[in-house]
Amino acid sequence: MDASEIGLKRRAILPLLLFCTTVVVFSVYVQAVKSQTRKPNIIFIITDDQRWDSLGAAGNRLAKTPHIDRLAREGASFRNFFTTTPLCSPSRASFLTGRYAHTHGVINNDKIGLDVISHTLMTFPRRLREAGYETAFIGKWHMGPDDSRRPGFDHWISFKGQGVYLDPVVNINGEQRQLDGYMTDWLNRWALEFVERSHNKPFMLYLSHKAVHAPYLPARRHEALYGEAEFIPPASASDDLSGKPVLRRQVEPMDWTQLEGVTPEPPESRRGRGQDADSIVRDQMRCLAAVDDGVGMLLGELTRKGLLENTIIIFTSDNGYLLGEHRQFDTKRFAYEESIRVPFIIRYPRSVNAGTTVDALTLNIDVAPTLLELAGAEPLEEVQGKSFVPLLRDRHTKWRESFMAEYFMEKVVPRAPSWQAVRTTRWKYIHYVGLEGMDELYDLQNDPREMRNLISDASAHSTLAQLRTELERLKRETR
Repeated sequence: MDASEIGLKRRAILPLLLFCTTVVVFSVYVQAVKSQTRKPNIIFIITDDQRWDSLGAAGNRLAKTPHIDRLAREGASFRNFFTTTPLCSPSRASFLTGRYAHTHGVINNDKIGLDVISHTLMTFPRRLREAGYETAFIGKWHMGPDDSRRPGFDHWISFKGQGVYLDPVVNINGEQRQLDGYMTDWLNRWALEFVERSHNKPFMLYLSHKAVHAPYLPARRHEALYGEAEFIPPASASDDLSGKPVLRRQVEPMDWTQLEGVTPEPPESRRGRGQDADSIVRDQMRCLAAVDDGVGMLLGELTRKGLLENTIIIFTSDNGYLLGEHRQFDTKRFAYEESIRVPFIIRYPRSVNAGTTVDALTLNIDVAPTLLELAGAEPLEEVQGKSFVPLLRDRHTKWRESFMAEYFMEKVVPRAPSWQAVRTTRWKYIHYVGLEGMDELYDLQNDPREMRNLISDASAHSTLAQLRTELERLKRETR
């Protein structure tokens, strides 16, 4: 072959090489664009009655929660995240709808009417399903005793009311099944199986745990955890209640199994566990250990499938819990910090820098609009929360400076009256509806444990007037 023939062949090959290179580069570009534009998967994990400070990531030196702590380490921790109603059913409805209890209608845990209302709610999972998501609900619905599938979910596993920790009866896509074993482990297993499946669409998994709700029954493998831990009463346990007349009222006690329509665990299921303060605190944390196991399982499977970086993972709780504060133990339903403040962690590398902390006042009603924005779905109508996506981009962005919280007295819990509260970054005003002379005012900057009620303090009169005006404004805005 002479030089001219070689030159001709080289000239013929060169365009082909250029074409192939262009195709490869374009293919890589298309894949990169798809990677940036594909909708994220979503895993929303919610526990029951978990305080905001019960995680290692929140500074709890006792807590053994490595997998949940990993979410915080690789995502964002919200230090001032609150529920607008510190009670299971209303809070869960607010997470789902982005609305206050007085507007979505699930105002308490009473059984009458909640089934009907919760079948009509327009929720973020319904909107995501309309936007092309495959959706699954696994766990505790707890808006009425009905365990049937609610609108917006392709897959449904739930149980009646509170359910039980041991040998549960569950509704699996319409089929009732009696199971052997520990509830939290079953929920973790079903969540893992859902993620393991082959998905042709982005998915949204709503994993709702019974833990860490009473009767605080841990898995056998965790019974020895925290064995040496002792309950140390909080500083506010010494509150003489002189500034809290609402807590000094004499009311008839109620059995929690009656007030929440709960089927009690059989006595043998307690396995000799006590009901003293040490046992309750230890067993709550032991119950959380099984939840943490499940988070680790999900992280492992998402990694194995190459889905971790494109999955939004949220960890939170429906309400906090008083464990000795103001002489209240093993309860919620009040406007104090330990009751309304809950953990909130979000991991999503595409929008959240690892190790981010957010101090802004954020609420459970903000979650629905946030997730819909991150998923590129149509927003829900008439929401009262707002997307905190701007805070994920810049935690110093301008944000709300106050919010309202509320509670509606349940006929079976007369000791906790109806109240409306406004909280700012510094102050909290609690108005007890229909009760004279029982309101409370706290300077959270100088009195973070809410020990000194300033409602009658002359130096705080102007602040009180401003907060009362602010409460009325917030009530008008959320009608």
